[in-house]
Amino acid sequence: MVSQIATTTDLPLPKFSVGKVRDTYDLGDRLLMVATDRISAFDSILPNGIPDKGRVLTQLSAFWFQRLSDLIANHLISVDIADLPDAVRADTEQCDLLAGRFMIVKMAKRYDFECVVRGYLAGSGWVDYQRTGAVCGVALPAGLRQGDRLPEPIFTPATKAEQGHDINISLDEMKRAVGEDIGQTIADASIAIYKTAAAYALDRGIIIADTKMEFGQLDGELILIDELLTPDSSRYWPVADYRPGGSPPSFDKQFVRDWLEGSGWNKQPPAPALPADVVAGAARRYREAYEWLTGAPLPA
Repeated sequence: MVSQIATTTDLPLPKFSVGKVRDTYDLGDRLLMVATDRISAFDSILPNGIPDKGRVLTQLSAFWFQRLSDLIANHLISVDIADLPDAVRADTEQCDLLAGRFMIVKMAKRYDFECVVRGYLAGSGWVDYQRTGAVCGVALPAGLRQGDRLPEPIFTPATKAEQGHDINISLDEMKRAVGEDIGQTIADASIAIYKTAAAYALDRGIIIADTKMEFGQLDGELILIDELLTPDSSRYWPVADYRPGGSPPSFDKQFVRDWLEGSGWNKQPPAPALPADVVAGAARRYREAYEWLTGAPLPA
């Protein structure tokens, strides 16, 4: 397979939004979401991309949407080149670059919250626990170590920030914004999705330590939107390397964050370019996450 890098797109379609990773186009009653190979860390988009990263995010999301469709409906319509608008399909070179990295999705009304489920004590949750003995207001037993599995997965939502950091909030705060019933439904669905996915991944040698997902409403129905259970939205640890009391090596972009932490960068834009070995290492980890979870190589 020849790796490609796509850090930007310029399709003959009206833009709907441009995020840190995805370029989204307006198809009227639908959206065309294109996952580029851009990578962000510490609120900055890095100057060089990760080969095939967008393809991994798209195809792993599609895998999970299909696998979890019995639990909850989602926004995915198609990942088939034949379903792209004529104006896009007319450009063969552009189609080759888009292959495997786009989703045509339903346009839903988004709930502006990151719906985070934590099964293990890591990241900002570990920092919060050290300070308060709780994570986002959810009390936890005393004496837990970094990386410990929690007695039960917990739901810890965050406000969704287009720029800068998401802000952790309590479930009660989210309920005040969206309503008691829908807030609880989102929390319950998030936990159910995490538990089902985590059990599946564990059988394939991966611990999903935590993940974040997004929901929207379409025709009065709650549906999953955006990406799902990818290395960008989840913390993946190899089971073989898991040792409570620290942060295990991971399949996600923590590898890139670790290099940035040791680079001397002050975390203010512009971010430094990644060296070739870090790019290659990150690309390998993204592909391995896909291969371990699906049991198949990333399609060419």
